[in-house]
Amino acid sequence: MAGTRRDKSGAGDDGRENTISRMEARAKAEERNDDLATGSFPQVRRNGSGKRSVNGSGLKAKLLSSTLVVLMCALLGFGYMTQINNTQSTYETLSEDELVRLINETSNQAQLLEQRKNELSSQLSSLKAAADQREQAEKIAKQNEETSGIISGRLPAQGQGVVITITKGSKDIDAATLFTLIEELRNAGAEVISVGDVRVITSTSITSRDEQLLCDGVVLDTPYVIRAIGNPGDLQNAVNIAGGVGSRLKVMYGSRVTVVQSDDVVINAVRGTTTYDYAKNVE
Repeated sequence: MAGTRRDKSGAGDDGRENTISRMEARAKAEERNDDLATGSFPQVRRNGSGKRSVNGSGLKAKLLSSTLVVLMCALLGFGYMTQINNTQSTYETLSEDELVRLINETSNQAQLLEQRKNELSSQLSSLKAAADQREQAEKIAKQNEETSGIISGRLPAQGQGVVITITKGSKDIDAATLFTLIEELRNAGAEVISVGDVRVITSTSITSRDEQLLCDGVVLDTPYVIRAIGNPGDLQNAVNIAGGVGSRLKVMYGSRVTVVQSDDVVINAVRGTTTYDYAKNVE
């Protein structure tokens, strides 16, 4: 039995020695692999620890990318704010000479604008004056046209005046008496006159034919109606004045003469345009 124990003890010693030898050999091999003097790098074993190393490198790359993005956004924001601050403080950073030059340029531009404003104001005033003159000229021309139209008999007229009615008496009224009545009305200020349906103008004449009175060739029917526009009182006095044409009509011809004042005497009788052979407008 003692032999048997010795054998087992010898075998155990040999086993421990072998294990120690293997561990020493492995340690030496690792030292050779880790020795920087050899120019070699540690060997990477293909085991579970290698996979963890690769995953760690991917995470580091993601962190680095995120950091770069954040840094770029920060730089962009800083640049934008810097630009705004530079814009707001442009005048603050200018030198005194630059500020003086800028003020002078601004003053010159203001003077030019003021000069242009004055020129435009002057042109506007001239245009307004010209427009006013044209308007005034047109107004005067219209008034002259209306006045000329009324005087020449081309336009109807209305206004204050009198309406005179003369009946046929015991004798026929002669043309001279009726024409005298028209002249008395003109002298009293009558502006527009009509006898019957005939407009009286400067060339109007009263004639007689076959015991009938004619005004510019138009036969007048009795009673004779004369309308005159003017001052009603003056016109009535011109007819009814003692010893005047009204008294003559009553005494010599037995006619009844009636004069009625009115605020609205309407004369619709008109004349056409008169053509003159010798009279011309003065140019």
